[in-house]
Amino acid sequence: MNIGFYIIIFQHTNMIGEEGGWKQYEFFVFLATTWFINSIVQTFFMPNAQEFSELIRTGNLDFALLKPIDTQFLISFQKMDWASLSNFVMAVALLVYSLINLTSQPENPLTLHWSMFLLYPFFIFCGVMIMYSIMVALASTSIWLGRNQTLYNCWFYITNFSRYPMEIYQRGWGWALWGAFTFVIPVLVVVNIPARIMAQPLRPVGHQWYWPFIALAATLISVLSSRFVFKKALGAYRSASS
Repeated sequence: MNIGFYIIIFQHTNMIGEEGGWKQYEFFVFLATTWFINSIVQTFFMPNAQEFSELIRTGNLDFALLKPIDTQFLISFQKMDWASLSNFVMAVALLVYSLINLTSQPENPLTLHWSMFLLYPFFIFCGVMIMYSIMVALASTSIWLGRNQTLYNCWFYITNFSRYPMEIYQRGWGWALWGAFTFVIPVLVVVNIPARIMAQPLRPVGHQWYWPFIALAATLISVLSSRFVFKKALGAYRSASS
């Protein structure tokens, strides 16, 4: 249904963003990248983030704190939802299909380089870590708010901005959203950077060359910030048995 929706859109336009270069198959690479990141996050981290508030409510967080292992690591990897990896398989199929069409198109065919296959998974990893950091920060609020039932809703509304090319926000009041979700909560760099590396291999257009460095900085700051929030939240935790 998702692919069909965008096929309909590209029946009305040839490109998303006048200077973005996101034609149909370039955007399908973008879409596949979105599925890669979301499937990994939903498989390994989402079930545990949703369970965190329940650990606080029942007092089972006490047992996690007593174990001789980092509490954040233990809580983050308690369980996995392997069914969510089905999106990962679909992403592989869509990426291969899109690259075949991009490399065989008659005009300006895409030339694949070995560096793309090194940088692409690396920046997908960076995107996963940014998403994980946001999720940890949201889940940590359960210690202050109690049973946080709205975690998934907050997660959906925040990360929904990452599902589209950042060029669509560069108009009018959309610039405020672009700035907020690029430099404050950096969800726009999560998918845009790896997708550009694969579909538009670091074109020397404007200032695209510095975006990978922004993604690296955003990843580091996000991980450290979420760690700080998690530690701060644990400091406010009161044992259920106390």
